[in-house]
Amino acid sequence: MPIATPEVYAEMLDRAKREGFAYPAINVTSSQTLNAALRGFAEAESDGIVQVSTGGAEYLSGSTVKDMVVGASALAEYARVVAAKYPVNIALHTDHCPKDKLDGFMRPLIKISQERVARGEEPLFQSHMWDGSAVPLDENLEIAAGLLDECAKARIIMEMEIGVVGGEEDGVANEINEKLYTTPGDALATAQAVGVGEKGRYILAATFGNVHGVYKPGSVKLRPEVLKDIQDAVGAEYGKDKPFDLVFHGGSGSTLEEIREAVSYGVVKMNIDTDTQYAFTRPVADHMLRNYEGVLKVDGEVGNKKQYDPRAWGKAAEAAMAARIVQASENLQSAGRKLK
Repeated sequence: MPIATPEVYAEMLDRAKREGFAYPAINVTSSQTLNAALRGFAEAESDGIVQVSTGGAEYLSGSTVKDMVVGASALAEYARVVAAKYPVNIALHTDHCPKDKLDGFMRPLIKISQERVARGEEPLFQSHMWDGSAVPLDENLEIAAGLLDECAKARIIMEMEIGVVGGEEDGVANEINEKLYTTPGDALATAQAVGVGEKGRYILAATFGNVHGVYKPGSVKLRPEVLKDIQDAVGAEYGKDKPFDLVFHGGSGSTLEEIREAVSYGVVKMNIDTDTQYAFTRPVADHMLRNYEGVLKVDGEVGNKKQYDPRAWGKAAEAAMAARIVQASENLQSAGRKLK
C-alpha cells in the first residue's frame, strides 16, 4: 500500500479511538531502521506510524551535511517507494520540535507540503509535532494555534504537547517533578486556544508522569488516570466524549496494565524509540563479540568478509527490531487490525 493519504490517516486515528487501540509510532534514523519498522508492522498486520526526530533527520542527511529538512525529506521520499511493497498503511510523522528549531525543521516541512498540496499532490508528511513543553503554557498555545492553521492548509495533522515529558531526547531535557502531570486546567486552556477539532485536527501529548529513556522500576510514577481527568473536564465543557486524541510519550519500561489503561482513556498513538534502539543494537553487539577475529583484522590477518559485511549483522538487527514492533503492536492491540 502507498503511504497513507490524509484521509486514510484520519480514518486510522478515528478507528483506533473508536475501537480502543493505539498505533506504535516508531522512531527511525536510517533506511535500515525504516525497513525494520515496515517489516514489523507487516508481520503484525498492523497499520502504523513511522517518525523522525530533529536529531534523526539531521543524521539522515549525512554527518557532514547536518540539514534536518534534507534528512527528513529524503526519508519521506524513500519511504514512499519502499512502503508501497508492504500490505499495511504507514503514516509519516516528525517528532519533538522545540521552539528554537521550528524555523529550521517543522515550518519548512509544512511549507513543502503546502506547495505539494497546491500542485495537487499529497503532503510530504502526514503529521508534525510542536513541542512547546519548554515554554510557558500561554506561549505554547499561541504558537500551537498558528502552527495548527498552517498545518490545516497542508492537510496535515498537528501534534502538540502540554505538560512536560521528563528525561532527555535529542538534547531536550526535563527534570522529573510535578510538571510531568498535565492538569485539567491545562487541558481546558488548550481547548480554548486551539479548539477540539473545528480549527484543524491535532493530537495531544498530555503527560501523566512520562519520562524518556529507561529507568529502573519505581523510579517513575505513571498516573494514567490523569488522562481520564482531562478528558472528563474538557468533555463536560464541550459536550464531547473523550474530546482529545491522545499520545503516549516516554513509554519505555511501562507495564502492560499501564499501557492498556492509557489507551482506554483515548490514547491513539504511543511513541517507541528506546526499546527499538536496543532491539536493533543488541544483535549487532552479539555478532561483533562472537565474531571478533572475523570482523577485525587481528594481528595482521585478513578477517572474514562475510562477517564484517554490514549486511551480515544488519539483517539480524532488522529482524530483532521488527520483532519488537510486533510486540508493541500486540501490546497496543493494533495487531491484526490493518485497514482493508
